Amino acid sequence: MSDPFAVCAEEENRPVVEGGPRTMASDHDLEMEDMNLNMDRDMEGELEEEKEMREDGGREDPFKSKKVHRVVSKWMLPEKVRRTYLERANCLPPPVFIISVSLAELAVFIYYAVWKPQKQWITLDTGILESPFTYNPEKREQAWRSVSYMLVHAGVQHIVGNLIMQLALGIPLEMVHKGLRVGLVYLAGVIAGSLASSISDPLKYLVGASGGVYALMGGYFMNVLVNFREMIPAFGIVRLLIIILIIGSDMGFALYRRFFVPADGSLVSFAAHVAGGFAGMSIGYTVFSCFDKALLKDPRLWIAIAAYFACVLFAVFFNIFLSPANWTAS
Repeated sequence: MSDPFAVCAEEENRPVVEGGPRTMASDHDLEMEDMNLNMDRDMEGELEEEKEMREDGGREDPFKSKKVHRVVSKWMLPEKVRRTYLERANCLPPPVFIISVSLAELAVFIYYAVWKPQKQWITLDTGILESPFTYNPEKREQAWRSVSYMLVHAGVQHIVGNLIMQLALGIPLEMVHKGLRVGLVYLAGVIAGSLASSISDPLKYLVGASGGVYALMGGYFMNVLVNFREMIPAFGIVRLLIIILIIGSDMGFALYRRFFVPADGSLVSFAAHVAGGFAGMSIGYTVFSCFDKALLKDPRLWIAIAAYFACVLFAVFFNIFLSPANWTAS
């Protein structure tokens, strides 16, 4: 009876003939060598990418040297398109839209708080109700009010909250997606907010940019959910919890001001928040998820736009034929 250990020893010492069968040991060695080569290539690629970013940052874009774009890409984009963004990332054009809108809102607030007669400027009343920007149910034929109401705010807490949220989220979104796409989502939320408010609160005035802010938050929130595994950085689920906390607290405050505010206080339209959020979760999600694709070729965009315009047409029909504001005006 032959010794199995001797046979194994003989097979281990047998040379590998070129073109013949390979042993398990040699296969293992080759696999290890391939893995090492792949790891070396990956490390070399990362080092070359960092080197190129440093060189480009030193010549053209000062933000790259501070790795701002890399941080923004981790928070705003799924992993599969981050490299594409980093290769063409720049601050030209800068986030002009969201900054311009914020400055315009601040300027209008200062105008009505300082130059218009007010009993106090913490909460504005008479001045903003008479403003040509405010959505006025008795002047719905002035269609620009369905958009311009975003420029007017009812007090310090109102404008500070909106400015903080739209700048903190809007600037990085505009760095990635540029002003045209961010502006589309923002204005879609603003228009949706005014039309929804005209149905739920047809006799109430409307001011504030919450519809646009919630559209940005809704689009970003949907992207985080859909690409959860790829978009979450080291903070993990904390990012989702922060978004939910902000939305929950703000919506809770809006509902409180809408249903439990004293009779002499100013009501808050929660419908504008909800409609802006839904506009963001439909149009905003589609726009923000098409970073490296042709937006107009994405069928999801046209489906979202069709649904959006169906809601707009219904709101217009309601305001023309069914709104209680028609009866009070007459």
